[in-house]
Amino acid sequence: MNPVHTLRPLRVVHLVDDVSWGGVTRGLGFLGRDCAVSAVARHSVVAVPANSLRAPEVEADMIVSHLTVSWRNMPRLTSLRARYPDLPMAHVEHSYCEGFVAGNVLRRLRFNTLLRSAFALFDLVCPVSAAQGDWLVARGLGAPERMQLLRSCAGISEFLSLPVVAHAPRHFGVFGRFCMQKGFDMLIPAFRAITRPDVTLTLVGDGPMRTELERLAEGDPRIGFVGYSQSPATMMARFDAVLMPSRWEAYGLVALETMAAGRGLLVSGVDGLADHVARGASRCPGRGESDWTAAIEVMASEDPQQGRARRIAMRENVRNAELQFRQGYHDLVERLLPVDFHPELSRLGA
Repeated sequence: MNPVHTLRPLRVVHLVDDVSWGGVTRGLGFLGRDCAVSAVARHSVVAVPANSLRAPEVEADMIVSHLTVSWRNMPRLTSLRARYPDLPMAHVEHSYCEGFVAGNVLRRLRFNTLLRSAFALFDLVCPVSAAQGDWLVARGLGAPERMQLLRSCAGISEFLSLPVVAHAPRHFGVFGRFCMQKGFDMLIPAFRAITRPDVTLTLVGDGPMRTELERLAEGDPRIGFVGYSQSPATMMARFDAVLMPSRWEAYGLVALETMAAGRGLLVSGVDGLADHVARGASRCPGRGESDWTAAIEVMASEDPQQGRARRIAMRENVRNAELQFRQGYHDLVERLLPVDFHPELSRLGA
């Protein structure tokens, strides 16, 4: 790409087709608020109607797509490249990963063709976890030289300010949309099989499986439900540990925030959750109800001093997540828009 000769902040437009409260929306919100980033790149979000097949009109030096890749949406993606043939573009893939394909895709050759066709429209493709990136390369869905790892972050300073839990976990939380992906329908029976009365499970969120989940929890006073909170750190403070039994998960922003908050973290370890295991999260040794029952009981019975030391180590492992998020976009902008003449770009990594 040719250098953009300008002294004004670069205009980076992010296209989204899902504006629900979640990791993508929260991450982009942080990006737009962060002073170190906005000093040289003005990040704005444009919501694209789900039923629109045409590319939106934007004024930008660079476009970052967070759009859903599907056969239905291919006309929109093709229109985007046709409308802005010379504009640098990157696509951040928030959804597809090995676990998703294993559980949802029957016609895999057709699915692979979809991804290759969509990704070819962009200059760079950004996996949101190392595990997802490795899967894309292994399946021939992208070349390493055309990828840029971009782990999300929605700001962790409020989580870092919480005191590290010093005792064995008693109050467990789960966060996310009540859908098949998250595995809450398996977790509730697993939790009910725990006999000790001093543990609780709170499901934070909402979604299409709410009625079914409430039915599964009926009669157990240890299990409760609350809606989304506009202050995730305040909600996190209610829990000693977080459980993530996801059947697939491209990244898992909640895992990052849990570790920053000094809480225990037990995950399934699939897809992007493997990145968090590498930073200290506990992995459930199996995916069945009995495996989760046993793993939760182990966590609830852990030595307090050893548990606290592990949580402190996890916090230290993610302390620089905000800086790494900034650096990820620093690298993305630098690769697509060389701006060596723009000395303020170095502030992104400060």
